[in-house]
Amino acid sequence: MLPKTTCTPNTWSFLRDPMIAPTGFREYDARWKYPDDINLPGITALGLGLGTQMHARGIEPVIAVGNDYRDYSLSIKNALMLGLIQAGIHVKDIGPAVSPMAYFSQFHLNAPAVAMVTASHNPNGWTGVKMGFERPLTHGPEEMDELRAIVLEGRGRPRSGGAYEFVDGVREAYIDDLVGDFKMTRKLRVVCATGNGTAAAFAPEVFKRIGVEVVPSHTALDYSFPHYNPNPEAMEMLHDMSATVTRSGADFALGFDGDGDRCGVVDDEGEEIFADKVGVIMARDLSKIYPGSTFVADVKSTGLFASDPELIAHGAQADYWKTGHSHMKRRVKELGALAGFEKSGHYFLAEPVGRGYDCGLRVAVEICKLMDRNPSLKMSDLRRALPQTWATPTMSPYCADQEKYDVLGRLVDTLVAKAKAGESFAGRAIKEVVTVNGARVILDNGSWGLVRASSNTPNLVVVCESAVSEAEMRAIFADMDAVIRTEPSVGDYDQTL
Repeated sequence: MLPKTTCTPNTWSFLRDPMIAPTGFREYDARWKYPDDINLPGITALGLGLGTQMHARGIEPVIAVGNDYRDYSLSIKNALMLGLIQAGIHVKDIGPAVSPMAYFSQFHLNAPAVAMVTASHNPNGWTGVKMGFERPLTHGPEEMDELRAIVLEGRGRPRSGGAYEFVDGVREAYIDDLVGDFKMTRKLRVVCATGNGTAAAFAPEVFKRIGVEVVPSHTALDYSFPHYNPNPEAMEMLHDMSATVTRSGADFALGFDGDGDRCGVVDDEGEEIFADKVGVIMARDLSKIYPGSTFVADVKSTGLFASDPELIAHGAQADYWKTGHSHMKRRVKELGALAGFEKSGHYFLAEPVGRGYDCGLRVAVEICKLMDRNPSLKMSDLRRALPQTWATPTMSPYCADQEKYDVLGRLVDTLVAKAKAGESFAGRAIKEVVTVNGARVILDNGSWGLVRASSNTPNLVVVCESAVSEAEMRAIFADMDAVIRTEPSVGDYDQTL
């Protein structure tokens, strides 16, 4: 049966026929508003399509499946598993989970495939699936395009041999894997901020197991998210973490997003450290232990990965790559990099530190280890030791999913043309425009501004950084915004300077 693209709720058809909005198939995962853009029969069709894709690719028909802590995620997972079983897949249900626990389960259960039902950091009302066949990787554009075609063209094929199995104990094994035999030798009081999301079932226990004193911040599971949406890239959550550090006198704060694959940091002085700068702090520490390492950074991240004198002194190599957890995981594996860092707070710590997938809790443990290796230093000391730059938060002006890539294409063409014409940007010469993922306009002093399309939401993404001053950073943003405003379909920003 071909899925419908629209279907009216509270109708006979809505309860019977699969309905799937095509825009939910994104670059590296699937994400829809539920039940506006997908219904439960549509989720089952997605599971049937995913199982059919596994057979077509010669993947052993076994998959680990988990779900985040939202009130509708279990229903979504059950509908997905029904489709997978119809496709002849043996489903190993690991229960409620953070996304990295699902990725871990591929290793722990020796499962060739994984599907994690989560809306990640999106607000309630969203759902989606992160999936992968080759651990620690997840679907990229090629796999997502293939899955989209199978599902929307009704090419999912039922088979015999499907089965269901609930696997207990994966949560405990995941926590054991995170903790290992590590114990802190210095005293640390850490604010653990989970925004009432899924990480609340994991993070406080992990911290206590390694000997960290926990200052809880919204660590009761509550899928209504009564305080704020758990997203450590959003200033609302970072400000709340800062206030808790100041009030409690904690050494720093670590915050996690809705599905636990990202980590945000606030230091002992209540200063919010953007995740790319935390990445540089971690890269500095890791490059001392593993000199000559390669670090991948996404195009939204600070230029310090390439210019920091300490990283250069330890022979570190920087590679700037496409934003997105699937893109970054693949690049880290392809280059044999030690780690990858995204400005959003996705970090990909590879062997021998991690397993190569993004895990906010692994990052938290490694930050505590870093502090243990530097017992005389505070987090604020590590922040001040970095060369100073001035950066915007990640800002996202609205742009409809159906239009954003066409809009971005025109913006990239405009910015490339400005560079070729020798025009200035924020009063400086343009050195180059990197177009690996949107357009990163790099000025002659290393300052830069980026515009790209969000892979997850109907938005563009804008980030700017100056190596000189806040005034230059604002000037870069003003010039970038002036170009963006030539597109009438672009709406307001979610946050501004």
